[in-house]
Amino acid sequence: MSTVIHHNPDCGTSRNVLAILRAAGTEPVIVDYLATGWTRGQLLALFAAADLTPRSALRTTRSPAAELGLLDPKVSDAALLEAMLVHPVLVNRPIVCTPKGVRLCRPSETVLDLLDHLPPGPLAKEDGTLIIDAKGHRVA
Repeated sequence: MSTVIHHNPDCGTSRNVLAILRAAGTEPVIVDYLATGWTRGQLLALFAAADLTPRSALRTTRSPAAELGLLDPKVSDAALLEAMLVHPVLVNRPIVCTPKGVRLCRPSETVLDLLDHLPPGPLAKEDGTLIIDAKGHRVA
């Protein structure tokens, strides 16, 4: 199984996770889900593997979630899933699939749990916070 990242190139967190994967020596399959969209089966499989629900995977900021009325907790998972199929940007990102599992990698250092070995340091996340020190050790 190869590594796959469901990626939004305009998202700093997604770009940082891709950089971490590459720094660790992995060239993932990149799925630009905003261009390709989602299928129901794909989302259901990703959510099940990552232990997510449509609600927990919903992107609530910088997305149309509020204007579509999706922030109301009474909106069902089925309705959220339907909205995600129509508006792919509603799915939070990046979602990374590796032989070690599937995760929504937000914050970006979450991807470290999916790697066989840590990339060399120092390495920081998108806000400049150090996640791997110069000795190659994970920071907090």
